[in-house]
Amino acid sequence: MQVLDFAVFPESEYDLPIFCANFFSASKTNIVVLDLNPLYDVVENEDYKEKYYESLLPLGLKYAELLPWGGKLTGESLKFFSPIVIWTRFNSSQYMQDVLYSAFKDYLKAWLLLMDLGEKETNASRIAANREAQHRYLTWRAEKDPGHQLLKRLIRETRAKDVVRNFLFEGVDSLGTKSFLDYFPEYRCEDGTVNEKRSMMGKSFESRPWNSKGEFIGSE
Repeated sequence: MQVLDFAVFPESEYDLPIFCANFFSASKTNIVVLDLNPLYDVVENEDYKEKYYESLLPLGLKYAELLPWGGKLTGESLKFFSPIVIWTRFNSSQYMQDVLYSAFKDYLKAWLLLMDLGEKETNASRIAANREAQHRYLTWRAEKDPGHQLLKRLIRETRAKDVVRNFLFEGVDSLGTKSFLDYFPEYRCEDGTVNEKRSMMGKSFESRPWNSKGEFIGSE
C-alpha cells in the first residue's frame, strides 16, 4: 500500500488555487484526487473560475476521458473542487499508473505557470480574505478528509489526529482561530460536538457535475 497526500499553498498575498494530489494505491485498487483546488467556490464565483480555470479546461477534459469520474462525491466536498478535478478509481496496471503520473506532471506544471503569472495582492482586506479561505480549506480537510479513517486503523486515533493537524494539514492551528463549527455550523450536534457524517445536505454526485465548458450542471 502506498499513500500520497500532497498540497501546495501560495502565500496569502495571492488568491491562487491550492495544488492538491491525494493518491491511495493498493495491490488491486487506486483511489485518486488531483486538482488545483479553488480558494473560492467556483460555483458561486464565476469571475474566479474564469480567471484560473478557463484556460485549463482542455487539460481537464483530456484527463477526464483517461481517468473517468470515480463515483459519489458529497455536495459539501464539491465546494473545494474545480471543474478540472480528477476524481477517479481504477484497477492497478502499468498503463494507468503512467497516465496518472502524466496527469500529475501536467497539473503541477499548470499550477506553477499560474504561480509565475500571479499578481501579488496589496489590499489588506483581500489578503485577510485569502488567508481565511486557506484556513477554511485546511479546517475542512483536517476534519473531513476521507483518509482519516485509514490513518486511524493504521496508527490509532490519537496519533492519527496529531499527524493530520501537525503534518498533513499543518497550518490549521496557525493560519486562523476559527473552528470547524465556525465555518460549517450545519455539522453541530445538540451537545456541541461535530457530527461525524461526511455530508449533511445528503446530496452526492455520481457523475462529473461540470460540462465540457466548465459550467456547473450538478443542480439540473
